[in-house]
Amino acid sequence: MDSKPYILVVEDDKIIRRFITAALSAQNYKYIETDMGNEAVALAMSNNPDLVILDLGLPDIDGVQVISKIREWSKVPIIIVSARENERQKVEALDKGADDYLTKPFGIGELLARIRVSLRHNGVNSVQKKKIKEFRVKDLVIDFEKRKVVIAGENIHLTPTEYKIMELLCRYPGKVLTHNFIINEIWGSVLGNETQSLRVFMANLRRKLEKDPTRPEYIYTEVGVGYRLVDE
Repeated sequence: MDSKPYILVVEDDKIIRRFITAALSAQNYKYIETDMGNEAVALAMSNNPDLVILDLGLPDIDGVQVISKIREWSKVPIIIVSARENERQKVEALDKGADDYLTKPFGIGELLARIRVSLRHNGVNSVQKKKIKEFRVKDLVIDFEKRKVVIAGENIHLTPTEYKIMELLCRYPGKVLTHNFIINEIWGSVLGNETQSLRVFMANLRRKLEKDPTRPEYIYTEVGVGYRLVDE
C-alpha cells in the first residue's frame, strides 16, 4: 500500500500553485490541486488528504469559509499561504481551525518544514491528546511527571503560570497558538489585561530559556497573532 502523504493544494495563482506542486513532487508527496474553494471542500471530502495547503483569496468563496466547512467534519492539518498581512485576518484563520500560516512571499524550505511538522503531528494526534511525560527539543528537556525544566543541563525554575504556558506550548509544538487560545487555556477568559500579562509571561520565559531573548531558538513570536514552540 502506498503510504506517501497526500496533499490538497488550493491556490488560484497558477505560478504559485506550480511552484508549490513542483516542490511537493520533488519530495515524493502525492497531491491534488484546485483554484476554487467549493471544489476544495468537495475534494477534501472525497479524497481525505493528509494535509491541506490553502490560499485565503479564492475566486468563489473566501479561504476562511473553506476552513470552517472542512472543520465541520475533519481535523486534517491546514496550512494557510496568503498575501494577506492583516493581523486580524491571520487570527481569524487560525481561530477558525487553521494549523499554521505563511505569508507570501515565502521560501519553499520553510513551507516544506511546516508540512513535515504538520504531518508528523497529525500522525501522532491520538498520542498528543494523552498526557505526555517528557518533551525534548535541542537543549530543552521538560519532565512533566517531575515538573522539571532543564536547558543545556541546567535546572530552570518556572512560576506555576509560566509552567502552565510551557506545558500548553509543548502539547502543540510547531503550531501557532493564538493569543486568545492561550489566554482561554491558561486564564479561562479573554480580557485586555490577560493579553498584556501573556506578553510579560512570554518575555520571562524567553529570559529563562533563551541564550539571547532577542533571537529566540525555542519560542517564536508570530507578530500580532500568537506564539509557536520550535519542533525541530
